This record gives sequence, structure tokens and C-alpha cells, in this order.
Amino acid sequence: MQHAVGVPQPPQGRPGPGGPPPAAGPHDAVETTGHLKLPVGGPVTLPSPPPARMPHGAPPPTVAVLLIGPAGAGKTTVARHWADTRRAPTAHISLDDVREWVRAGFADPQAGWTDHSEAQYRLARRTCGFAARNFLANGISCILDDAVFPDRPVVGLGGWKRHVGPGLLPVVLLPGLESVLARNAARTGNRRLADEEVARIHGRMAGWYGSGLPIIDNSRHDVPATVRMLDEVVGRSLASPPAW
Repeated sequence: MQHAVGVPQPPQGRPGPGGPPPAAGPHDAVETTGHLKLPVGGPVTLPSPPPARMPHGAPPPTVAVLLIGPAGAGKTTVARHWADTRRAPTAHISLDDVREWVRAGFADPQAGWTDHSEAQYRLARRTCGFAARNFLANGISCILDDAVFPDRPVVGLGGWKRHVGPGLLPVVLLPGLESVLARNAARTGNRRLADEEVARIHGRMAGWYGSGLPIIDNSRHDVPATVRMLDEVVGRSLASPPAW
């Protein structure tokens, strides 16, 4: 058979436009990561409340917790220990860690809060939210930590609710100012803030009192004791979710 000059022909063994698709070969690429693909914007529903009497040795339900608090409250340490010691698969998703994935071009808020640093915070929150949804869809609980302010509900809780879903359980970790200042003084690098900034943030966080969200004052508690309190709060929140 002759072909018209100048008309490109399909490669040997490949169908032309409109032809049937080629059969998959044994070496064709296959999705092997085992992750579940999530619908765009798919919300995470509220887990079913645990029964009044859990069977002995039964794993806790899959949950997503947002641990809120000022710099120096111990959010990251408590969140990591909570995830380490649960009897069910649990991930810790640190907003600061994800934000610092940006290396060249990192917008450090300590150099001045700008539109650029704000945009990187928003990007980190969206990234954390997607990661949380993916973990939950695969049966892995997660805890996120962030300094969410009560006077910015749309950016704070509203943003996390959009990114993760209505099943997110927010808990406030709010020790006294002296404890926060002492813990902040022990920090290094760009996560250590000036005392004046720490006091200002702590004052804004006081707005969570009266919000209806559970608040843990860990001023006089070590990390294991705080984690036990967090477990109790999460259990109560599952049985009777706070309105937010």
C-alpha cells in the first residue's frame, strides 16, 4: 500500500487516531504506591463516637487533631509524643516543618511579616491539609500543630476546616506566659522569638477562653502528663464534638 507523501503515518504496531488503544504490556507503568486518590476538596467526616465501653485492647478511632497554641507552648513536642505513643497508626504533621521545606526563597517572618511570608504560610497549611486527608483516607490518624489566632477565624480555624474537613478536632494548648517565655528562650534558630513578640502572641491566644474549644494549661505538667490530658480531651471531643 502506498502512503501519501507528507502525511505522517502512525508508528509500526501503533493505531492511528481514532483506533483502538494498544493492549497494556507487561512492563507498562502501574500505580504501585498503594495510596488512595482523594476527590478534590473532599471533606473528612467526623469519626463515629467510640462506644461507651471499648473492647479491651481495641485501637482508638481514626482522628485528626489540630493542636493550637502560642510559640513556646510545647505544641510540636506534645504532638510528636502523642503520635509516638498512640496504640493506632498516627502521623504528626508540623506546619513549621512543612513551611521550612522552602529553602532558596524562604520568607522568614522574623525578617518582617510580608505578603511573601503570608503566602508561604498559606501554602504550608494547604499542603498539611492535603497530607492529613491522605493519611486519614488510609486509616492513619494525624495531629497538626499551628499558632491559630482566635481573632482571625477565617484564616485560622476556617482555613484548617476547609483544608482538612469538618471532622477536625481543635484543641488549645495554652500555658501561662512565664512558661511560654522560658520555653521560647530555650529554642534556637528562626523559631526563637523576641520576648515582646511572645508576650503579644500569648495575649492574643487568650481569646480562646470562652470560645468553647477545649483548653489545656500545661504550665505545671511534663510532656507525658500533657499527652494524657490530650487523650482525655480527644476522647471527650469524639463523644461530644465542640461547636466551632
